[in-house]
Amino acid sequence: MTAALAVDGLTAGYGGAPVLHDVTVEVAPGALVALVGANGAGKTTLLRATSGLLAPAGGAVRLDGQDLRGVGVEDRARRGLAHVPEGRGVVVELTVDENLHLGGLWAHRGTAARRAAVEDVYALFPSLDRRRAALGHQLSGGERQMLAIGRALVAGPRVLLLDEPSLGLAPQVVAQIMALLRARCDATGLAVLLAEQNVAAALSVADRGVVLDLGRVVVTRPATDLAHDEALRHAYLGF
Repeated sequence: MTAALAVDGLTAGYGGAPVLHDVTVEVAPGALVALVGANGAGKTTLLRATSGLLAPAGGAVRLDGQDLRGVGVEDRARRGLAHVPEGRGVVVELTVDENLHLGGLWAHRGTAARRAAVEDVYALFPSLDRRRAALGHQLSGGERQMLAIGRALVAGPRVLLLDEPSLGLAPQVVAQIMALLRARCDATGLAVLLAEQNVAAALSVADRGVVLDLGRVVVTRPATDLAHDEALRHAYLGF
């Protein structure tokens, strides 16, 4: 089976200083892969280089087998690669419903398809359904994170890149978001690459874990194996 997302030998950095060194990661359709490691390991850089926000110095990114070299951020999004950066970015002056519709506009979806996709997100996140008319700045941190993820889903991606969705959220909200992501992968075939410092939460729902250390992949194993490997956890994951 062709990987939904294949990152092959990616090298990238800032101002000529490399952060990633020959990183290779694959995500199959319907799989959730947890990208874990200490702060500064290169997780955010990898997602930025994958989505096109950062030009890599070497390597390739393929979406459903198609090489994305030379393809810009917007075109990658239209082809089915969605990126939710760290920080729960939503348009705080717009309502929940307006924010969600922006996701459909970005993907150039028609009105009927966009409305259906928005309703699908409301079914996935009932707390957003109850707050359709609320402005972005009126939402809790958890609701903003759900809205950021929901807006990406309205675009109908095949691959979703998520950067630290649990940051600053209460444990029960984190558990809810992780469970919903797992359910989405299982139900729709969505492929998710999840960069997360809450290692235990990420591995609890992931199929595989990829451990980054100083910009290099040091371990790729089934998530349950990583979660139960005490020596590896102490060496790289801090729990």
